[in-house]
Amino acid sequence: MRLTRYFMPVLKEDPKEAQIVSHRLMLRAGMIKQQSAGIYSWLPMGLKVLNRIQQIVHEEQARAGHIPVLMPTIQSADLWRESGRYDDYGEEMLRITDRHKRDMLYGPTNEEVITDIFRAHVSSYKDLPLTLYQIQWKFRDEIRPRFGVMRGREFLMKDGYNFDLTRDAALHAYNRHLVSYLRSYERMGLQAIPMRADGGPIGGDYTHEFLVLAETGESEVFYDSEITDLKFGSRAIDYDSVEQCQAVLEEFTSRYARTDETHDAAIFDQIPEERRRTARGIEVGQIFYFGTKYSESMGATVVGPDGNRTPVEMGSHGIGVSRLLGAIIEASHDDKGIIWPEGVTPFEVGIVNLKQGDASTDSACEALYAELKSKGLDPLYDDRDERAGAKFATVDLIGLPWRITVGPRGLANNKVELTSRRTGEAVEMSPQEAVSRLVEVYQPVKDAAL
Repeated sequence: MRLTRYFMPVLKEDPKEAQIVSHRLMLRAGMIKQQSAGIYSWLPMGLKVLNRIQQIVHEEQARAGHIPVLMPTIQSADLWRESGRYDDYGEEMLRITDRHKRDMLYGPTNEEVITDIFRAHVSSYKDLPLTLYQIQWKFRDEIRPRFGVMRGREFLMKDGYNFDLTRDAALHAYNRHLVSYLRSYERMGLQAIPMRADGGPIGGDYTHEFLVLAETGESEVFYDSEITDLKFGSRAIDYDSVEQCQAVLEEFTSRYARTDETHDAAIFDQIPEERRRTARGIEVGQIFYFGTKYSESMGATVVGPDGNRTPVEMGSHGIGVSRLLGAIIEASHDDKGIIWPEGVTPFEVGIVNLKQGDASTDSACEALYAELKSKGLDPLYDDRDERAGAKFATVDLIGLPWRITVGPRGLANNKVELTSRRTGEAVEMSPQEAVSRLVEVYQPVKDAAL
């Protein structure tokens, strides 16, 4: 993409309505535009990052053996009356009436709809285990939406639902989701810590939230500092192995880590004082096991090996896809702007032409652009007739991890400058070496997707 042909309405000044870094930088970088309180249009660059995050989630769900579906955003109130949640959910649920005077709602979550799908099509234990998931827009009528996409009313969410014959099988599904979430977040450049949490309106007494530590987090968290040393990394795992998935769960949840809702001071105080930490956290996902809460009330049963019907064991598992953009920015920025991790960046590298209109620099930039594209990378070429400082400021603001600077003086010696956005380190090398270096940098990103 050439910047002169791209739609990226960058703002020079900080928007007054933005209270936190991620909201401010997303507006300034031209990623979103507010349409009404807590509701945003996603502009091209914001949508590119959103799609990168979705792709990672899809890949990791597929790796775990989960199957994608797409459910409606508008749901029948009758389903929620069956489960008993219609009156309990509260004013966050947007209730509407269609032209035939039927009670409908804009779904805040999908336990009822997925249970209805299951009970209509699955009747035997031989069709289990089964996990279905979707990535879908949802709506919760927050009383005070704020912090941009971090607490909006309309949001994009991955929600998955497992159906199993036994409690043990359902807990394996729970562990399988925990592993897939750890992989997903690390591919996005995040450390998201699983913490014991409260079930809230979803229900269930066994649940973990995944929280990213950040000063602007809405949750107070208490944890053993040893947990921040844990990394899932590139280890291989067999998702069908109960033992392997259980071992990962124990590794990442055996140390104390809880939100304020489930914090137990007596247990926390048993941790050595030098390892006790309190901080703020941003919730980016949650997994629940709730057994037969929905299957019993809605008649989702299967015929078991003994010939008798039994309610299936269930759980639900969510990732805040749109919220993740805000969380990544909160965890990765400086005073110049965003610093995207390589796994989610909208463009892998920015090409800055220091002398637009000069035959040699124009030709070199075009050649770099073509070569990077041929290697499977997606560069953004700043071909504007602007001063160098303005071009550098734009690339820094929008957070591209790498920049190639092309100027007449360097080209006279067959050199360009490759700069890391995260470290600020700049190295002169030939254009071919710069391309080779970027291919090397992004190879682990491509490998992780396989």
